[in-house]
Amino acid sequence: MSTAVAPAAACAPTTAAPPLDGEAAQALARTLKAVADPARLRLLSIVAASTDGAVCVCDLTDPVGLSQPTVSHHLRVLVEAGLLAREKRGSWAYFSLVPGAVDALGALLGAAVGGGPLPADPDLRRRAASPAPDGARA
Repeated sequence: MSTAVAPAAACAPTTAAPPLDGEAAQALARTLKAVADPARLRLLSIVAASTDGAVCVCDLTDPVGLSQPTVSHHLRVLVEAGLLAREKRGSWAYFSLVPGAVDALGALLGAAVGGGPLPADPDLRRRAASPAPDGARA
C-alpha cells in the first residue's frame, strides 16, 4: 500500500476575502459579547421599537423584570459597545440606538463568517467594532 502526500497548495484554504485579523476579531467579539445576553437583547429591542426615539431607564425595568441597577448595568454595556447612546435629562437617563450601529454589526458579522468583503463605509466598520467613547456611561 502506498501513501500519497498531497502538495501543500492543495491544503491551503481559498477565500474570497481576507479573514479577520486578530485586532478586528477581538473588537467584534467584544461587541458580540455585549449582545449575547437575553436581557440586553430585549433592552436593545425595546429601545429600537420606541416611537419616541429614546426610552427612559425608568421605563425599562418592568418589561425585562429586572431591578433598576441591573438594567443600568446592561444599558452601560450596550453603550460601551457603541450600540446605544445615553442622554441625561434632569435626573433620568434616556437611551437611543446609535444610528447605523446595528446594521454595521450585522454587516461585519456577515463579512466575518460569510467570507464577503467588509462594509465599504469605514464609519460603519468603526461603529460596530469599536467601543463607545469613554464618557458614554449608563
